Amino acid sequence: MTANLRTVGGVPLRLRMPTAELRIQDSGFSSATSAQPSALPFSIEVRGEVYIRIADFEALNVGLAASGEKVFANARNSAAGSLRQKDPALTASRPLRFFAYAVGPFSGITLSSQWQTLQTLKAFGFPVNRDARRFEDFDEVLAYCRAWMGRRDSLEYEADGVVVKIDDFAQQRELGVVGRDPRWAIAFKFPAREATTKLLKIVVNVGRTGVLTPNAELEPVLIGGVTVRNASLHNADYIAQRDICIGDVVTVKRAGDVIPYVVGPVLARRDGSEQPYVFPTTCPACATPLERVEGEAAWRCPNFGICPAQLVRRVEHFVSRSAMDIVGIGERQAELFVTSGLIKDVADIYVLRAEQFEAMEGFGPKRIANLLAAIAESKQCPLERLIVALGIRYVGSVAAQALADEFGSIDALLQADQARIEAIDGLGPVVASSVVDFFAHTSNRAVVEKLRAAGVNTSAGERAAPKSAALAGKTFVLTGTLPTLGREQAAQLIAAHGGKVTDSVSKKTSYVVAGAAAGSKLAKAQSLNITVLDELALLNLLGEPLP
Repeated sequence: MTANLRTVGGVPLRLRMPTAELRIQDSGFSSATSAQPSALPFSIEVRGEVYIRIADFEALNVGLAASGEKVFANARNSAAGSLRQKDPALTASRPLRFFAYAVGPFSGITLSSQWQTLQTLKAFGFPVNRDARRFEDFDEVLAYCRAWMGRRDSLEYEADGVVVKIDDFAQQRELGVVGRDPRWAIAFKFPAREATTKLLKIVVNVGRTGVLTPNAELEPVLIGGVTVRNASLHNADYIAQRDICIGDVVTVKRAGDVIPYVVGPVLARRDGSEQPYVFPTTCPACATPLERVEGEAAWRCPNFGICPAQLVRRVEHFVSRSAMDIVGIGERQAELFVTSGLIKDVADIYVLRAEQFEAMEGFGPKRIANLLAAIAESKQCPLERLIVALGIRYVGSVAAQALADEFGSIDALLQADQARIEAIDGLGPVVASSVVDFFAHTSNRAVVEKLRAAGVNTSAGERAAPKSAALAGKTFVLTGTLPTLGREQAAQLIAAHGGKVTDSVSKKTSYVVAGAAAGSKLAKAQSLNITVLDELALLNLLGEPLP
């Protein structure tokens, strides 16, 4: 993202020399605690957040709608999507802004507190949130947080709370971290924003593994400055347990001020016209009778090889960045290619020809050439990426890497039985059963053969020697979302230093690396007294700088 971040307003391309006059406004405490550096650092890593102001977000969507493009659902997704663009010029066209709020590794200066760090970053030319405060008394901290509960709508950007930190870095280190949670910081969360509106319709979407997910279509309602028209209903049991009917006036919340979901009906508003919702018994895309595995909440379409809705989602997954990374095929293109009959399985991507696109709107000669070049380039992706791309249930990048390392080719994997796969460290019976079941289907084997015939790489080949053996014999499990590293990137770094990454926590696990929203794996690690690392601790262990 480096090239993209250079285009973000407020991010200085060069640090400026600090001066004594530069201070955070309205500091509210003695200047004795606000020492500024007298020189620039030798090196410094600045951490912060890219965001879009509410007014700028609304203007962006107006412009997108006027040009016939898809509008963004919320400012956070807009900011994240803008940063991930491969063309910095597109990122530069978006109204992105930046707040600096912390540092990683640095040298050549001394920083001893959070407040001093904020002042230093501002002195170097970084934008710092003007509403940050430092307090000596904790009652004042609580009063400030509670005051913001009533003032949140005055903010020019979306926020779901206030972060409270111990100021002194020495005290932070002494307090330490439990799992992914620092003992020296806590979030004071605002209540989730909510509103009531009418539920007009329930639409069921089919995912790439056949899972049916119900979503509510709503009368448009404004929640926290965002117009909500659709909201999640999770699954069939969620609807039944809450007695949600079509025509109900329902309460809708935005989880974390971002993701809308239906809480339930407002029973007092019922007038008798509401209609109970009956979950379908057949797939809405292919009419195949639905199935549900005992103990699971989800209903599933078992027509894996033919269901068109599943195929669209599988094409999207196959071309995604973590899989075959084919630039030029997204949600719209996947649906277009499937509905037009150009793609009947994911292997058909590799037999697409230029003349098939010529009559399609939006496909000029340059775009067609770029798409075909990206498809050709993807044939050289490593085996583990192909295994991910196949969309085997429960098989993500870590499990795919383990399978590629163990078997070395797709042919060997095709012949493997459950016992052999289950014996791989970190892959349990659930993953093993899913892999065996996937390749037991003739249609899936046929897709693999078509991919091979098209020239897609199906072998692991020679692996580069590890950068070091510092982690030789150590086993890692990754869980949750890390601040800067993707799962695949973290796994590659660990492997580069001789370590091994597995999917499940056991007594053999050396470390669990936990990020945001870490779940049962973190809890199991704690119950087994396994060392838990955050991203920074992992990189310190590896001796690697943050990306």
